[in-house]
Amino acid sequence: MNDTLPNSPPEPTPQPEPGPRPWGMKVQSYCMLLHLSLLAGYVFPGLGFALPIVMWAVNNDIPQVDAHGRRALNWLFSLFIYTIVSLFLIVLVVGIVALPVLAILHLVFSILAAVKANEGTLWSYPLSIRFFKET
Repeated sequence: MNDTLPNSPPEPTPQPEPGPRPWGMKVQSYCMLLHLSLLAGYVFPGLGFALPIVMWAVNNDIPQVDAHGRRALNWLFSLFIYTIVSLFLIVLVVGIVALPVLAILHLVFSILAAVKANEGTLWSYPLSIRFFKET
């Protein structure tokens, strides 16, 4: 027995959102993952450096992704420089304190940036050197 009436209209199918959808997801979600990809290095060494660069390079034609990617990479390269300097400062004992502080800042800043990106806000990482012009 059929429960639908013979002349009832078909149920509407959900339509995808207009606009670009990098990797099949909302732009805000993609930007959030771009910031969180910085933390991949805690699980797989080197991935936290390569993954954000690839994610930004593949979709930098989308203005929102480009802006978030530039800020994330500015922080990534700044963190790299701070880490190298801290490694040299281990001789003076300052680096022993600086390295864990940098790790904590990296974790906190990346999570804050991801939350802001998911809200649709562009957040600047404190202490980051501007290697790429931020829009």
